[in-house]
Amino acid sequence: MLLPSDYAERVYAGVLGKIIGVYLGRPFEGWTYDRIMKELGEIWYYVHEQRHVPLIVTDDDISGTFTFLRALPDYANRRDLTPAQIAQTWLNYIIEQRTILWWGGMGNSTEHTAFLRLKNGVPAPQSGSIALNGKVVAEQIGAQIFIDGWAMVAPGDPELAADLARRAASVSHDGEAIYGAQVVAAMEAQAFVERDIDKLIDTAVRFIPANSLIYRMIGQIREWHAAEPDWRKTRAQIAAHYGYDKYGGNCHMVPNHALIIHALLHGDGDFQKSLMIVNTCGWDTDCNSGNVGCILGIRNGLAGIDAGPDWRGPVADRMYLATADGGRAITDALTESIHIVNVGRALAGVPPLAPKDGARYHFSLPGAVQGFMVDASPDAQGTATVEQAASHIRAGSGSLAIHYHGIAPGRTARVGTPTFIPSRQEADYFIKRGYALFASPSLYSGQTVRASLAAADDNALPVAVNLYVAVYTAADEIEWRRGPQQSLAPGEWVELAWAIPSTGGLPISAVGVEVSSATRADGTLFLDFLTWDGAPDTVLANPGGEGVMWRRAWVNGVDQYDFWWPEAYRLVQNRGRGLLSQGTREWTDYTVRAEITPHLATAAGLAARVQGMQRYYALLLTREGTARLVKALDGDSVLAETPFAWSFGAPYDFALTVRGNHIEAAIDGQVLFAVTDAERPLEGGGVALVIEEGRIMCEAVAVAPAELLNA
Repeated sequence: MLLPSDYAERVYAGVLGKIIGVYLGRPFEGWTYDRIMKELGEIWYYVHEQRHVPLIVTDDDISGTFTFLRALPDYANRRDLTPAQIAQTWLNYIIEQRTILWWGGMGNSTEHTAFLRLKNGVPAPQSGSIALNGKVVAEQIGAQIFIDGWAMVAPGDPELAADLARRAASVSHDGEAIYGAQVVAAMEAQAFVERDIDKLIDTAVRFIPANSLIYRMIGQIREWHAAEPDWRKTRAQIAAHYGYDKYGGNCHMVPNHALIIHALLHGDGDFQKSLMIVNTCGWDTDCNSGNVGCILGIRNGLAGIDAGPDWRGPVADRMYLATADGGRAITDALTESIHIVNVGRALAGVPPLAPKDGARYHFSLPGAVQGFMVDASPDAQGTATVEQAASHIRAGSGSLAIHYHGIAPGRTARVGTPTFIPSRQEADYFIKRGYALFASPSLYSGQTVRASLAAADDNALPVAVNLYVAVYTAADEIEWRRGPQQSLAPGEWVELAWAIPSTGGLPISAVGVEVSSATRADGTLFLDFLTWDGAPDTVLANPGGEGVMWRRAWVNGVDQYDFWWPEAYRLVQNRGRGLLSQGTREWTDYTVRAEITPHLATAAGLAARVQGMQRYYALLLTREGTARLVKALDGDSVLAETPFAWSFGAPYDFALTVRGNHIEAAIDGQVLFAVTDAERPLEGGGVALVIEEGRIMCEAVAVAPAELLNA
C-alpha cells in the first residue's frame, strides 16, 4: 500500500470533516425534514446557539469512531486483526452503562445488545449476528457511524478498507448494516486518490452483493438524481420508498444510508452544500452528517472545508473521547489524526511520524490550533487572537501565532488549551444528556512543561512571557499557577521549562502561555511547540471543600462510587471486577502507593499502567488467602502469587513499582514480588483502585517517580 504524499493532511481533513459534521447535526438529531424546515430552515451552518446547547459535545459517533480503531495498535497493527480482537477492544474501552454507546437496553440498542453478548461470553462476530439478535436489531445504523477510521488507515485501498469495515461492523451488526458500512469505508479510502463522486460510488458497490438492498437502493437513488436536479424531490422519493415507516427499530441503516448517497450526489462534491442537504433531510443527522463530512474532508482536503464559512474557528480542533482510558478523553483533531496516520503508516510498513520530536502540541498541519483559545477571564478576554502560522519554526512545520493587542497592567493575553473537563457546568451538562464525559487530566504536578516561543521581528516592545496552568480549587473554581517570567524582545527566541508544583491533588484543567507588559503593547508571538514529560508526583486525596471535580478526575468503572461517604474513596462492586482509574498512557516508570481497607471482597488491590477496563498490572489480595500479581490482557495472567493472611476491616499499604518491563510489588513495606514481563508488556498507563465483588475504602493514592517514593 503506497501512501499519498499528502496523507497526513488528508486524514486531518477527514477527521475535521467528521467532527464538524457531528457537531452540526447533533442539536436536532432525530428530527424530521418537516420539523427542521419549520423550526430551523435549511442547515447551512451551526445551529447550537439557537438550540441553547454546546457546540463541542460527547457523542457516540465520535467516541466510537476514534476508540474502536485502537484495536489495531493494541494488537501490533496486524493486517490479520480479527473481529474477536476488535470485540476485546470494546470490552476494554467501554464502561458499561457509562461510556461511548447509547445504553438503550437489550433488543432496543443494537450496540448495547452486542456489548451484553460479548460480556456474557458470546464471541464476535456471533455477538452482532442476525441469527442471534434478529434482522431489525442487527441492521441498525451503528455499523456505519463508527467506520471512518478503518478507511483512513487504508488510503487508496478500498478493498482493505471494506474488509476492515466488515470485521469491525460484525462485532455488533449484520446484513445490510455491514454492507452500508463497507460502502462508506470504501468510498473514504478511494477518496484519497479519486475525486469523481460517481466513480467513488462505483468503486464502493463492488465490495457488496449485487442482490443486497443497499446495492439496489444506491442504484435507484442514482437514477432519481440523474432525472431530477432538485434535491428536495429526491428526498421525498427516498422518504416514500425507504423511510422509517418501512424500516423498523430506532435508527435503521437503510434510510440513513440513502441520505448519505443522496447528499453526495446532489451536493456536487461541495462540503457546505452536501452537509446542508444531509442535515436538512433529517433523521439521524449527526451520524449522516459525520460520514458525509469525513468523505468530503478526505476528498476535498482542508481547502474544501475552508472554501465555505468558518467551520474550523468555533471548533478549534476540540474533541472529547469518553472511554475507560481517561487520559485521552480531552483531545484534538490533529492529535487523533496523527494516531490514525501512524496506524496507516504501520500497515504500509513505514516508520511513524513524531512531529517536533513527539511534542504534544506541534501545530504541524495547516490551520491546526489544537484547542488553543484565548482565555475568557475578565483580565484576558479580548486581548488576543490565535491562528496557525507557517513561520518561526525551529524544526518541522507550523506554529501557533498569538496576536496580542492592548495588553498593559491588569490586561494579560492568556492563551491555553484544555487538559481536563473545562468546567463544572460542562461536566454536569454531559451527565444529564446521557453521554457523560469521563476523563482524567493529561497533565499533573511533578511533570515538566516545555515550550518554544519566538517574538515577531516587527514587535515594537519586549514583553514578559510565562507558562501557566489552570487548576480547580476545592470549591471547583479556577485559579492560576504561573511559571517563571522571561523577557522576550522583538526577534528573539526563548525556551521555557517549568516543573509543575504540587496542586494538592487537584486537577489541572488547562495549560498555556501568558503575555504581559508594564506598558501598552501590541504584537505577535509564535508558539513553536508545547509539551511535557516525566512521571507525576502527586497525592490524589480529598482536598476538603464542596467541590467534586477532584472526584471526576477519576474514571468510574465500579458499580458504586458515591460522593457522600466520609472516606475519599468508598468503592462497591456487586459483580465481577471494577476499577476506579486515573492517569495517562504517557505514564511509564513510576510507583503508586495506597492504603486500602477491604471491608468485603473477593479480591481487592491496586493497579498500575492501566489502559482501560481490561489492560493493566494489579497487586491483589484474594479471598483464597493469597497476594497475587496479575497482568490483565485478554484475560488474567498470574505473574506471581504467595500465601498472605489478611482480614476484612484491616488496612493494607499496597505499592507497585513499574520500570521498563520490570514490576515490583509490596504490601506493608514487604516486597513480595519482583518480576520481568517479557511477553507483550504493558508499556504505560495510569493507576487504579481495584475491587472485586465487595467494598473497599481508601483515603489517598500517591504516584511519584519510583526513585522518589522509594527513597
